[in-house]
Amino acid sequence: MVRKDFVFGVDLDGVVADFIRGMKPIAAEWLGVPEPELTDEVSYGFKEWKLGGKHGYENLHRFALRERRLFEVLPVVEGAGVALRRLSRRGVRIRIITHRLYIPWFHRQAVVQTVEWLEKHGIPYWDLCFMAAKSSVDADVYVEDSPDNIAKLRSAGKSVIVMRNSTNRHLKGPGADSWAEIESWVLGRFRPAG
Repeated sequence: MVRKDFVFGVDLDGVVADFIRGMKPIAAEWLGVPEPELTDEVSYGFKEWKLGGKHGYENLHRFALRERRLFEVLPVVEGAGVALRRLSRRGVRIRIITHRLYIPWFHRQAVVQTVEWLEKHGIPYWDLCFMAAKSSVDADVYVEDSPDNIAKLRSAGKSVIVMRNSTNRHLKGPGADSWAEIESWVLGRFRPAG
């Protein structure tokens, strides 16, 4: 029996929104260094950028969100928008699952900036979920870049495509380096009704 509601769980930061490329100029400004001094080969939390102290990343993230409207200005990962629009037209139900409520007391700004960004870039979705426990949100397949989230989803028995970047190259696949690969992988599992 073919399901009519094939659900594709899609993370935003590092998957649809190019978080590293978007955060880099803000971090350069924050640190007072030329942008080329900040490597693109980062680990989760950007320790390579020497943000300083226990709360360095949190402080940068708060500044980026409040003062530079980070979630509204992030660039789109190449090919993401068009691939998601094609998948949506084919009948794939796109469920955005993001943990953008990272900074306490700035949830309204994070949600508003996210919705504005999705609309500005024409990213289709049926559902928009803001939560850390992504395995609590059902989907037939997920695409994710965070090593911790990938591990949690897989330990819950979920099918996950790893969107490859410098934080997760050590993880086993299935993995993808581009949205063309992700789209192909999803279409290989999705069979439209009718």
